[in-house]
Amino acid sequence: MIRVLLVDDQVLVRAGLRMLCESTEDVVVVGEAGNGREAVTLAEQHVPDVVLMDLRMPGMDGITATKRILDIRPSTNVLVLTTFDDDDHVYPALTAGACGFLAKDIAPPELLDGIRKAASGESPFSPAVLRRLVDRAMTANQPGLQPPDLTGREREVLALLGAGMSNAEIGERLHVGVTTVKTHVANMMTKTGCDNRVRLAVLAVRLGLVAA
Repeated sequence: MIRVLLVDDQVLVRAGLRMLCESTEDVVVVGEAGNGREAVTLAEQHVPDVVLMDLRMPGMDGITATKRILDIRPSTNVLVLTTFDDDDHVYPALTAGACGFLAKDIAPPELLDGIRKAASGESPFSPAVLRRLVDRAMTANQPGLQPPDLTGREREVLALLGAGMSNAEIGERLHVGVTTVKTHVANMMTKTGCDNRVRLAVLAVRLGLVAA
């Protein structure tokens, strides 16, 4: 059972998310928070597997809450639900440790799939959100990108990861086991210095391995 904490300052949004989560047998809502401070307290108390995190809230925002939750519960996966006008918040949330980003207009089945992916340690993200992450990374004042020393198979895995595929989907596409995919992902993190799958996905686009 996947334990989920809902964080959003809008009561109706939380109610809708709760109804969606309760419509399936493998997800249970362990708490609701209307701001970041409440989120930190409830995450410490209930130890959720996944926190569905809004970014803009009164008081403590979702970025600060994400960092504090991961400080006290590093095994928790924070999945951000964002709107298209959150450009200035999404990239800092990635830096704070969020594992994935989904747009608030996502279809219900895709949101549930995103929760499951986050719980399994993957990084779900909406294509439009990835594009904004890449745009932010590309326009930042950074030194020229040096292509990492990746094997041909690692580049294949990176391209599919950048396209939003899960480990299972990548394994099926490449006809290898999930454990093999996980090994490739871990090796790429070591070689590139990317500490999560979202950063690897951004790198895939910046290297031209996948269209954003």
